[in-house]
Amino acid sequence: MSHRSAPLPANAEEPVIFIVDDDEALRDALGSLFRSVGLKVEMFGSATELLQFRFPDVPSCLVLDIRLPRLSGLDFQAEMAKANIRIPVIFMTGHGDIPMSVKAMKAGAIDFLAKPFRDQDMLDAVAVALARDRQRRLAEKQLSSLRASFDALTQREREVMGLVATGLMNKQIAGELGVSEITVKIHRGHVMRKMGARSLADLVRMVEMLGGNSSLSK
Repeated sequence: MSHRSAPLPANAEEPVIFIVDDDEALRDALGSLFRSVGLKVEMFGSATELLQFRFPDVPSCLVLDIRLPRLSGLDFQAEMAKANIRIPVIFMTGHGDIPMSVKAMKAGAIDFLAKPFRDQDMLDAVAVALARDRQRRLAEKQLSSLRASFDALTQREREVMGLVATGLMNKQIAGELGVSEITVKIHRGHVMRKMGARSLADLVRMVEMLGGNSSLSK
């Protein structure tokens, strides 16, 4: 291998690459390739073995053979979706065809590499997959934090938040809710502070992330 190991920052979440292939020689070759660029690797001979593994809470991706004993790669991809396991998938195959590739990509696969593939093509696909998983994890953390802030609002504050996000003025909101304008101003101030919103545009973005105005009354 011509690839050199790249040391990871001490404070970084160390990513993990999961390899599932019943070809031991290929598993070992891929493991060596990924470790040569500083990536942690977990290897499995079947999808069933991986199902028994507890996925770590770090950026990761799955390098998966399309044809596996018992549970095929495509079937396993479907099982992952049902279980809400959203790790990016890169498929490998020595017997691939266009329908299989299309089905895999439509189901969210990052790439579909025919064996034998170039090391660099695999490394490029893994880099894309890990970047996507990092983005997904960051978005999920932001949404979780946003929901925690939203849960701290009173029911009235949630109502005001939803109406503010539609562009209504304080006087209009007061008429809508049957309260005084000063009461609306107080609730609006509480909403902005509790949600950490710096502007109306910021608050509108938060409402959209939470699922829109219809979700605020739930």
